[in-house]
Amino acid sequence: MIFVLLRPCTGNAGTSHGMEPSSLIDTNKLPQHIAIIMDGNGRWAEERGQDRLFGHLNGVESVRNVVEGAAELGVKYLTLYAFSTENWERPPYEVSGLMELLVETIKKEVPTLNKNNIRLQVIGDVDMLPDNARNELKQAIADTAQNNGLTLILALSYSSRWEIVHAIQQMAADIASGKITVQQVDKDYFEGLLCTAGLPDPELLIRTGGEIRVSNFLLYQIAYAELYFTEVKWPDFRKNHLFDAIIDFQHRQRRFGKTGKQVMEKKPEC
Repeated sequence: MIFVLLRPCTGNAGTSHGMEPSSLIDTNKLPQHIAIIMDGNGRWAEERGQDRLFGHLNGVESVRNVVEGAAELGVKYLTLYAFSTENWERPPYEVSGLMELLVETIKKEVPTLNKNNIRLQVIGDVDMLPDNARNELKQAIADTAQNNGLTLILALSYSSRWEIVHAIQQMAADIASGKITVQQVDKDYFEGLLCTAGLPDPELLIRTGGEIRVSNFLLYQIAYAELYFTEVKWPDFRKNHLFDAIIDFQHRQRRFGKTGKQVMEKKPEC
C-alpha cells in the first residue's frame, strides 16, 4: 500500500524555527537522480488574470533557480518534464508560444550551463519539434557535452507509453533481423532501448501544482522512486521547495520489497 502526502503551499518555503532547509540536508544521502513534473503554469497565470503563456514565461525562472539549487547540493541528475506528447493537443497559440520560449531560453542559458559545469541532455520524440528548436537543442547538447557536474535532462515531446512502444518496436526489429533472440531479452537489454539508457533511475519524483498523478512520465523508471506532491505551482517553486522535498525523502525508509526490520538489520553500525 502506498501513502502519498500532499505538501501544503506555504508562504515561506522551508522548515520551522527559521532554519534554512539546505542546512538540514545530509549531502551524503542525496538522491542521485531527481525528476520533476513542472505543473501549474497555466493555472498560476489564470489566477492572476493573465494568459497561460505568462505562467510558462515565469516558470523559466523556477527552472533556473531549481537547477542552481540541485547543482549547489551536488545532485548528479535532474530530469524536468517540459513538454509531453499529449501537450501537442493544446491550443496552437500555446504550443507555438512554448516552442518559441524553448528556443529563446536555450540560446540564453547555454553560457550559464557551461559556467556552472552543467551538461544538457534531451529525451523524447525530438523529431516532432520544430526545426529551429531541434537545431538549438542539438547545438546546446554539443556545447555542454564536456561538462561533468549536474546532468540536466529535458523531457520534450515525451511520454512513457510512447517510449515503451518505441522500445518494443526496436526489440521486435532486432529479433526479426537475428540481432538478438527472444531468450536473450532481459532487463538490461530492454533498459538499453529506453530514452534513459545509461542513466540511473530517479529516486525522487516531485510534482508541483497540487495534482496527485504521474501523467505518463517515466513509468518504467520510477518503479521504486519516492513520490512527493506539493500544492506549490511551478512558477512559485524555488530551490528551498526542492530542499524541503529532499529532506522529506531523507526521512523515508526505502524498503524495495523488504520489511522495515530487514532494512534496519542491514544498516551498518556506527
